[in-house]
Amino acid sequence: MSKKFERQTSFGWLTNVIANRAARKFEEQLKKQGLTLALWPVLMCLFEEEGVTQSEIARKSMIENSTTTRTLDKLVKLSLVERKSDPNSRRSYHIYLTEKGRALQSQLLPIPVAVNKELLAPLSASEQKELIRLLQKLVN
Repeated sequence: MSKKFERQTSFGWLTNVIANRAARKFEEQLKKQGLTLALWPVLMCLFEEEGVTQSEIARKSMIENSTTTRTLDKLVKLSLVERKSDPNSRRSYHIYLTEKGRALQSQLLPIPVAVNKELLAPLSASEQKELIRLLQKLVN
């Protein structure tokens, strides 16, 4: 006998609600910088490490390669990143932030910190730590 679905106790529904809240708050702040949430995963990867390939960005950000290509095209158009040819491979490029892209880092990184702080505020410090630990266990 299968258990009846109840959204108030559904892991999927609850995580989706929180993810949507976070996305709305984050997107609102990114728009002030002329950016969208779709650009964030690639920028985040490049803030962590420049000179990586498109494939590495796709893997790290857990985004499809074709989506990563389109996102990089947009970021190039915005003059935030540049592609540099790989001297060892004619088909590969290394991705770097431009000066304009690097300058955004200090403005953008506080945004997810603030959003996370706001969303986790109802939890005690130990509950926050435990929640993050459990989510990391599920993601990894």
